[in-house]
Amino acid sequence: MNCDCHMHMVLDGVEWRSAIARHSQKPDTEFIHKALAQYQRNGITYLRDGGDRWGVGAKARELAPQYGITYRTPLAPLCQEGHYGAFIGECYVNLKEYARLVAGIRQRGGDFIKIMISGLMDFDRFGVLTEESLPETQIKELIHVAHEEGFSVMAHANGARTAEAAARWGIDSIEHGAYLDKDALQTMVQMGTVWVPTLSTIGNLLGKGRFREEAVAAILDSALENVADFAAMGGLLAPGTDAGAWAVPHGSMTELGWMEKALGAEAESFLSRGAQVIQERF
Repeated sequence: MNCDCHMHMVLDGVEWRSAIARHSQKPDTEFIHKALAQYQRNGITYLRDGGDRWGVGAKARELAPQYGITYRTPLAPLCQEGHYGAFIGECYVNLKEYARLVAGIRQRGGDFIKIMISGLMDFDRFGVLTEESLPETQIKELIHVAHEEGFSVMAHANGARTAEAAARWGIDSIEHGAYLDKDALQTMVQMGTVWVPTLSTIGNLLGKGRFREEAVAAILDSALENVADFAAMGGLLAPGTDAGAWAVPHGSMTELGWMEKALGAEAESFLSRGAQVIQERF
């Protein structure tokens, strides 16, 4: 594949705190150049960043044309105060403040909006997320406000009901999407939602000893099964490594391998369809 539809330039795939510290005063352009050069060597021509509040993605977007790369960034992801995402994004306390942040991203030249509406997978416990997701009424309003400003919307979303709600209200892409079920998958297909399952963030943990191996394997098996079911339903899948996450370095080429495990030889053709839609929307 010639694209990575979900990555984080601010992170380095090793340790998130030290990675962020590298850029805390100003974006580390040497690091960004090295990462972009690696993507170029791997034939990547399109990158979609998950955002950060230090301007790293914005700096990478400025530099990317030197490497023949189209780069898209939401600037900072937006998260509700007290919920997952505060370590990397900008927080709001109510819908009015969220709308103000969205308008600010418009003024600063953001390419799209990223919303954080769920927690993470607990990699030591299959089926468990780190926190409750946002309610559907709020998810609806977050998407509506961003669309009214003319933005496409990416959602960090895990859990079947969360993804189903986001799809129902017109989310443009769902990222990660752990623990989906048939109802969620069918709604995503019906609404033309692109799913970026970031399988590398799970599969690349195998054998590393950081988390319970049985739990990681079960999470991966669940994701692979859902990817296969979604493809069989005609759903739109796009490749995204979540590069910068632990064990996923920039330029990682593991995502296609994990997708092939789910979809076989047709994986690349499935991903090409979804990748094209991502590039048209974002």
